[in-house]
Amino acid sequence: MKSEFQLAFNEITDRFGLSRDTVLEAVEAAMVSAYRRTVDAPGAQEVRAKVNPETGEVRIFVEKEVVDSIHNPQTEVLLEEARRYDPEAQLGDMVFVDATPEDFGRVAAQTAKQVILQRLREAERDAQYEEFVEREGDMVHGTVHSITPQAVTVGLGRAEAILPRNQQIPGERFRVRDRIRVYVLEVRKSSRGPVIIVSRSHPNMLRRLLEMEVPEIGQGLVEIKGIAREAGKRAKVAVAALREGVDPVGACVGIRGVRIQSIVRDLNDEKIDVIEWNPDPAVFIAKALSPARVSGVYLDEDPERGRTAMVVVPEDQLSLAIGRSGVNARLAAKLTGWRIDIKSLTEAATESLYLLQEVPEYKTLAQQEAENLEKVEGILARKAENRPITPEEYSFLTAFVDRVQKEVMARRQTERQRLAEVRARVPAGAYRLPVEDLGLPTRITNLIKEAGLETAGDLLEQLAMDRDALERIPGIGPKSADQIRDALAEQTYEEPESVEVEMLKAEAVTGAEVEAAEAAPPAEEAVAEAETEVGLAEAEAAEEPKVAKEAEPAAEESAAAPEIPIALDQVDLEELLEEVEVEEAEEELEQELLEPPKKRKKRPVTRVVEFDPELGEMVVRRRRKRAGEDEWDEEWEDYL
Repeated sequence: MKSEFQLAFNEITDRFGLSRDTVLEAVEAAMVSAYRRTVDAPGAQEVRAKVNPETGEVRIFVEKEVVDSIHNPQTEVLLEEARRYDPEAQLGDMVFVDATPEDFGRVAAQTAKQVILQRLREAERDAQYEEFVEREGDMVHGTVHSITPQAVTVGLGRAEAILPRNQQIPGERFRVRDRIRVYVLEVRKSSRGPVIIVSRSHPNMLRRLLEMEVPEIGQGLVEIKGIAREAGKRAKVAVAALREGVDPVGACVGIRGVRIQSIVRDLNDEKIDVIEWNPDPAVFIAKALSPARVSGVYLDEDPERGRTAMVVVPEDQLSLAIGRSGVNARLAAKLTGWRIDIKSLTEAATESLYLLQEVPEYKTLAQQEAENLEKVEGILARKAENRPITPEEYSFLTAFVDRVQKEVMARRQTERQRLAEVRARVPAGAYRLPVEDLGLPTRITNLIKEAGLETAGDLLEQLAMDRDALERIPGIGPKSADQIRDALAEQTYEEPESVEVEMLKAEAVTGAEVEAAEAAPPAEEAVAEAETEVGLAEAEAAEEPKVAKEAEPAAEESAAAPEIPIALDQVDLEELLEEVEVEEAEEELEQELLEPPKKRKKRPVTRVVEFDPELGEMVVRRRRKRAGEDEWDEEWEDYL
């Protein structure tokens, strides 16, 4: 026959849904707490309780020190008594001995009641948390317990969950005791038990419903590739077959739409589009815009602006492709991961026609399409007058737009490849050098930053892509552009270079040394040659009108040669010298024309490229004549 303790013990385990070990640990902890309160045991003293689950007998064991004479019976025990519990006990050891009070059963019952209940509640909360934290991300059934404007309380059996207003399907109404399905969004601990947050608007709610209704998904025959959902309005699901011969869309829809209709009813009549996934982005985007028909998809993968797809649709399909309040286009963009720009066929044809007629870059394509441009203009004119257009003419416009847009995308891809090549040549240190550190005037610096160019590397990119790019910046003229080029040329971008760059430079330097060794005269002849170069420079300075006439064609010829220091080791040094001399002559002439007559002329400057035997490399020697003297100041600049 079971004792009263066993009956009570079993009732507690059944009522709270806890294991026998958990309840037994709670009772023992309560007995320890009751003993400490009864005898006022010190906190440092360890106390253990043992409960017999059959009889309910409680024994308290206390840790005491083994001594030969007792001064404090609460913490000390004699050696003879200690050896009753531990035969190997010695003086100074710590031994657990039985210290159960005589009336402990009655006292413990009164003292431990609240402790036991508290421990049982804590154990129940922990059990609930462990149960539902494992179900986080799953769908569960629940019953509506209460409804407030902020949230709906859903009963999940042993626990209650909260369905916040922002996780509800817009327009959905509940009543108390309604049975609903919810998605377990989050489970977290709190002092009053686990807090369970559920949702009915999360995209994974639709995923779990499909897994329940479509057996092929659970069997591994059909895979859900992506879900885009706006709760209460529309949802799009991309599915793919993992085995040949399986129709993924048909499996999800079911015979006569039985499977998908069951899900639609559960989600408060939310519209669901099931789309077959395709590895080709263009095909996938066209299907994602269903039920609208698409005439063409043109992809543009820009590393900076992101992936953009221009979609051309017939005139009567434009509103259907966009959807009410743009919901169809937004869901298609979320599902595919592309930014989608939808245009009607007439709008796309108008833009294509403008490109061919107005943009010089497409002059070659315009010549190829010369016979079709008049026909396209006529069709668009009739469309603007609301006159009827035949299906053949719509097909003609579609083919025309397709040819032009493919050429546009190809040109953009070529530009990106060219930009990537330029960036590979620009030193990494240039991108870490702000334009403020170039030493330019504040006005020019502000104009450059307003144009979106923040570093020296950005300026080098623009110059490499287009020599006249600086002049196109609002407020930057030819003189300011020359100042920017000079500032870039004077900078040194210190950085550890790759092995390939070092090898190329070593080859360039070695080749220059060999040519210099073969062609350069001895040191005395080099000095004489330098003096000859100075005389030529003075003669050129004296013939300023002639230089002014020849400056313009020389500038046109130098436009073809890059002025960017990134490829300086690949530029012919003689061409560089000629370009520098022509530019300096232009600057001197311009300065002389602008200065008043009383001001003195700028001292002549010349630069000579020579081989320095001490340095072992080619250098540029700049020489400036002193005022009123026949001597020259010499400065050396290393260009290699």
